[in-house]
Amino acid sequence: MQIFTKKTELQDYLKKWFAGNTIGFVPTMGALHAGHLSLIEQSKKKCGVTVCSIFVNPIQFNDPADLAKYPRPIEHDIELLEKAGCDILYNPDVNDVYDGEPSIIQIDLGGLEKVFESKQRPGHFDGVVSVVKKLFDAVKPTDVFFGQKDYQQTLVVRKMIRYYNMPIKFYTCPILREADGLAMSSRNARLTAEEREQAINIYKALKEAALKQGLYTPTQVEEYMYTELQKNSFMEIEYASIVDPTDLKPIIDWQHSAVILVAVKVPSTRLIDNVLL
Repeated sequence: MQIFTKKTELQDYLKKWFAGNTIGFVPTMGALHAGHLSLIEQSKKKCGVTVCSIFVNPIQFNDPADLAKYPRPIEHDIELLEKAGCDILYNPDVNDVYDGEPSIIQIDLGGLEKVFESKQRPGHFDGVVSVVKKLFDAVKPTDVFFGQKDYQQTLVVRKMIRYYNMPIKFYTCPILREADGLAMSSRNARLTAEEREQAINIYKALKEAALKQGLYTPTQVEEYMYTELQKNSFMEIEYASIVDPTDLKPIIDWQHSAVILVAVKVPSTRLIDNVLL
């Protein structure tokens, strides 16, 4: 695996050895797990060369403490990427990504900037759009791979691709879960044993809610999820909602497809999950 910290060197290498090839790209913030590696696997299946980036983007954290404690096990990440057969790692610093001090890009997100993750983390998706645009410009991928766990983020990045008319194919890859159902996340490592046991109930509530589709109204199923999650004394529920999967607007019946979105704190670690219906 080739490792680059400078985008000019990365671009020169791709131009020299992979001109005309399909370039698959998996942007990450590191602390890699099997969920990330599944994205690498999908890219390798579909593209001639696979690039992964590791960059902890400071401007998408609205809580400085969250940024400070974000894990950065770069040596372990490199080992995992090499075992996964990743071709190239782009591991830049802030200056290389932003050509100096970080700057915010704002685009019309069609309301996605006002709900769920945006509401809980003000300015978060401005930071996401800003860094993803910079990374796409650096790597110039033909195909990009994102995980379903960050569902709202997948909609935001799709909208950004359309906004800038980028010739990029976007793939949303399924959530990978632990054996007990907990969605894989870099944040899981922060959970104590007791919190980990409580966190299992997130997916349990999602599964049981999905089984009630068509038997009760969406509002009734949302109320059921809140009731189930509130049984866990550790959890602070931020949202548990059933919405349209294309724009995250509320639905009033089951005539269309839907997605269930959940975000909780257990108690200090924030976890998100979702299930498509």
